[in-house]
Amino acid sequence: MDGDTLYSIGELAKRTGLTVKTVRFYSDRGIVVPTGRSPAGYRLYSIDAVARLDLVRTLRELGLDLPTIRRVVDRELSLPEVAAAHAEALAVQIRVLGLRRAVLTAVAERGSTPEETELMHRLAQLSEEERRRLIGDFLDAAFGGLDAAPAFAGVMRSMTPELPDNPEAEQVQAWVELAEMSLDPDFRAVVRRMAEDQAAEEARSDTMGPRRDIAASLRDQVGPALAAGIDPASPQADPIVAAFTAHYAHLLGRPDDVELRRRLATRLESVNDPRRERYLQLLAVVNGWSAPESLAPVFDWSVQALRLRTQQ
Repeated sequence: MDGDTLYSIGELAKRTGLTVKTVRFYSDRGIVVPTGRSPAGYRLYSIDAVARLDLVRTLRELGLDLPTIRRVVDRELSLPEVAAAHAEALAVQIRVLGLRRAVLTAVAERGSTPEETELMHRLAQLSEEERRRLIGDFLDAAFGGLDAAPAFAGVMRSMTPELPDNPEAEQVQAWVELAEMSLDPDFRAVVRRMAEDQAAEEARSDTMGPRRDIAASLRDQVGPALAAGIDPASPQADPIVAAFTAHYAHLLGRPDDVELRRRLATRLESVNDPRRERYLQLLAVVNGWSAPESLAPVFDWSVQALRLRTQQ
């Protein structure tokens, strides 16, 4: 019976599919121990050695080191505990490799300089706490001192990226670009200006109850005109312009005159900064949200319509 049979190193190699050299190597290191010796002095092994070698081969293929394997097969360590620890280590390695791949992909696509590459690599490796501090600093620069306005707490939350624990490559790339934008002083100034304009409008309309975001109002009023192909310079655009300027005038408690329309055009040009839309696109990727609707066509149409009617 197999339980009573002893096997030479060569026979063990045939049974396990390992080479003679490999079996001898494991034997020399005490991972498989011979049960006895042949009359000629060759090492002989019981059937248990086959099972041990099969386990050793499996654990080696999974990446465990030999000292750990020896402790497992000698039952000094629990295999489930070792497997859990190794799986956790592999998860970290996979995440690091994913970050490196994302950075290299971004470098290849953007033709980055060495300095930009170094910055991207650093941003990709930030811890969760470091990411929060970076974005917190950006949001504080943009909205600090203005968060008394009721809408701003929600706005700040809606502009906060939350990179998942195991992000996809595109999420890492989006995070890196978003982080770069948040460090740009010019972009910070643009967002700050938008926030101050909104805060001023909020302050003037406090007594009027809840108000709709200017972008949402324009989308509802101008969107149908865009869909219908109405030229912003045409007479058909006049009632549409009159509707959204009257709404804006009502919010500010001012008459709908040329000065107000010029002010509104300037406000919309500020909100229509392409970097704002890019930030929101990247934010959606990082957070796993649906891609936001582009309002650039709405803003472009509105600004053109206003400028044409305030040229004199």
